[in-house]
Amino acid sequence: MFKKILIANRGEIACRVIRTAKRMGIATVAVYSDADARSPHVRMADEAVRLGPPPAAESYLLADAIIAACKATGADAVHPGYGFLSERTSFAEALAEAGIAFIGPPPNAIAAMGDKIESKKLAKAAGVNVVPGFLGEIADTEAAVRIAGEIGYPVMMKASAGGGGKGMRLAWSEKDVREGFEATRREGLASFGDDRVFIEKFIESPRHIEIQILGDQHGNIVYLNERECSIQRRHQKVVEEAPSPFVTPKMRKAMGEQCVALAKAVGYYSAGTVELIVSGADATGESFYFLEMNTRLQVEHPVTEAITGLDLVEQMIRVAAGETLGFTQDEVRIDGWSIESRIYAEDPYRGFLPSTGRLVRYVPPVESQASEGEAGVSTSLDMDREEGAAGNEADDGGGYVRVDDGVAEGGEVSIWYDPMIAKLITHGATRDEAADLQVAALDRFEIDGPGHNIDFLSALMQHPRFRAGQLTTGFIAEEYPDGFTGAPADAALMGQLAAIAAFVATAEADRARRIDGQLGRRLPPPDRWAVTIGGESRAVAIAGDAITVDGAPLALAMEYTPGDRVVEAEIDGAPLAVRIAPTRGGWRLTTRGASHVAQVLPGHVAPFARHMIEKIPPDLSKFLLCPMPGLLIALHVEAGDSVEAGQPLAVVEAMKMENILRAEKAGVVKTVNAAAGDSLAVDAVILEMA
Repeated sequence: MFKKILIANRGEIACRVIRTAKRMGIATVAVYSDADARSPHVRMADEAVRLGPPPAAESYLLADAIIAACKATGADAVHPGYGFLSERTSFAEALAEAGIAFIGPPPNAIAAMGDKIESKKLAKAAGVNVVPGFLGEIADTEAAVRIAGEIGYPVMMKASAGGGGKGMRLAWSEKDVREGFEATRREGLASFGDDRVFIEKFIESPRHIEIQILGDQHGNIVYLNERECSIQRRHQKVVEEAPSPFVTPKMRKAMGEQCVALAKAVGYYSAGTVELIVSGADATGESFYFLEMNTRLQVEHPVTEAITGLDLVEQMIRVAAGETLGFTQDEVRIDGWSIESRIYAEDPYRGFLPSTGRLVRYVPPVESQASEGEAGVSTSLDMDREEGAAGNEADDGGGYVRVDDGVAEGGEVSIWYDPMIAKLITHGATRDEAADLQVAALDRFEIDGPGHNIDFLSALMQHPRFRAGQLTTGFIAEEYPDGFTGAPADAALMGQLAAIAAFVATAEADRARRIDGQLGRRLPPPDRWAVTIGGESRAVAIAGDAITVDGAPLALAMEYTPGDRVVEAEIDGAPLAVRIAPTRGGWRLTTRGASHVAQVLPGHVAPFARHMIEKIPPDLSKFLLCPMPGLLIALHVEAGDSVEAGQPLAVVEAMKMENILRAEKAGVVKTVNAAAGDSLAVDAVILEMA
């Protein structure tokens, strides 16, 4: 077994690998860029080595620097995590030449499967179904337009070396190809150092199913069931689960055996994932096609760990050290259901624009602990939380909550890396139980600073179509065509929130009268409040332990101390967690996937509120504002140009993704305030319309 492992990565996956290595008694080495000098993974490791400046090309992608760090620290193995160098054949080969073990597959398998064009050719030769398309190199936009027309719209343009949703564009027409082909090439070059693009037919109503495989160096390969990853936005996964609500035992066997055959064809070992696309319109579920093979650990591996009881990082380490798997295909189990949601630094209320900034407050939900032997991973991921890096699992009436992260309060979500803050994993006996645990945990997840998608994730977990398992990769676009405005709340919930707001106001007023005696009077808090929430005013009366809302009694039990950020309430016997934050004249209450502003006034003051002058916000419709911190890649217009509604005006790059900013209405450009190459802050004025 290895004595010391260097983790050639950052963030949550680096913390994840360190936890397992510690449990196995293996020393660890972290590497970091200047942006990550104080990150949790650096503090968790036994040793740490600086790589360079924040850009990945000057730090985490420097293979020579990582190998030098191995030699300087005596690390005899490297775990690459995912992304960065994890699927770089040259890196695995360089490690081998230096006598350092690579905790991953052999270089020839990485080369065979890492190139999407070549991997599809190999899959086709091996008898695996592949999506119809053009697998050669495409020279330019005109060639792309011709090929797309021959295949038939819609088509998908993909960077050959792409992954993680980057370097992908869906085209419904020739116009989309002309607009998106060069952007796809640039994203592929920027993220993966490869600007080759291929085009394939887009399968409509598709479901994204992937098979986790695991093999050793002695020829043993098994499949660890499937994951459903259909909930995506811009081709980036948002929610994953295992098993899939769509896959039958017959499908699972057919998919698994085909994926194992493909892996054997390239001499694969270690953990890997074969991604498949299935037409949701096919009732038989037998029309599945090979998309690609990821020759690394996947972001969503915890859901597979939850249902199989295996620690995949441990398995990768043992396989790299030459051990056999120690179990057969027949021993692979499916225990309950697991769901993972990705918490991103983005603002769903503003079109999911990327967000950056300091984590002023970061408090994950309390993780519950699975008993020994349950869910398997409890025996291998039971390290204590260290320096803000989570990873425990939990037993809470048969289910558990696990948080995988690599951030800490006071840290920063920067523009340099992926915007994922954390992963929330729940496991229950049933799919509904796992989803209910997600909602409850999301209500207790506190993040202040950058925008985040917690409300959106909660809304997804509660959505009737999600609960019914009717998923496609177009789910988010279909269910939220006009953007996200919060999960719907019924009148009962709004009444409960009004009561909670009044309770909080009472506690705050009582505290104020006890610490402020300058008026010479100590008036008790009012017993009647007018709470305006959800566009309606509700009368809340509080007399001792009795609470009424619009005259109807409400069985509310809760405790609140001024300064609390989360209120744990019990209403009619059902628990409800509410995140609270003060606003001018009231409180912002966030729960069950939406935020609600409650204006709270004493009952005798409320009638006068209608006489207050309404503040009208300024008209900003004439300005093109930068919606997120980023780099202005291109500016398509000049002062004096006439533009039409929907016309591309500028391109801003943030979090390695290009965002096209379009004109909201027709007009003439009056002034231009920025130039290509400028770094822009959020809401910076790019141009003004006349």
